[in-house]
Parts: sequence; structure tokens; C-alpha cells
Amino acid sequence: MRTRRDVFQAIADPTRRQIIDLVATQPLNLNALAEKFDVSRQAVSLHVKILTECGLLVARQKGRERYCEAQLDKLAEVSSWVEQYKKFWTSRFSALEKHLEEVKLKNEQHDRK
Repeated sequence: MRTRRDVFQAIADPTRRQIIDLVATQPLNLNALAEKFDVSRQAVSLHVKILTECGLLVARQKGRERYCEAQLDKLAEVSSWVEQYKKFWTSRFSALEKHLEEVKLKNEQHDRK
């Protein structure tokens, strides 16, 4: 049974985030990618597999090499998810700021009496 993976699983790991950063600007073959990390080529291949299953990478065969290319449109899902919480917390902090200003104003009025 194949495990269903999502983009959040992909970006949860720092090595996978680094892989995304590396291939975002140019496709890299697996050997070139593996040289950038202090882990085995097999470990990098596993990370690439997970990123591919999540839809963030596509691995294309060119001759004898497999090149990894970024497919960053899937990150829009993460951006949308983060944005909802950004809006939530922005409104909460605005409400807190307003409350603190009201308390400060009341204290200043109280001190003048």
C-alpha cells in the first residue's frame, strides 16, 4: 500500500527544503545534488522520491542521468494555509493593540483626576 504524501510532509524536513532551494533555480542530476549533502546518495534519492510524490519535483531522464526539476506551484497550498493564520493573528494582534490603547487612555484619564 502506497502512503499518500502531501506538500507539508515534503517541507517538514530541512534536507528536502534545501533540495527544493537547490533545484529551484536550475535542474540538477542526482549525483550533483548528493554532493551538496553530507548523507548518502541513497538518502538523497529517498528525499527526491518524497518530493516527487508530493508534486514538488519532477525527475526527468536525460541520457544516463536523472535530473530533478522544481515544480513550485504546489507550494501555493502551503501559502494559502499560512495566509489564513496570518489573517487570524493579525486581527487578534490588532484587537489586542486597540485594547491596550484603551487601557492606556483610561489610565491616563484616571491619573489626571
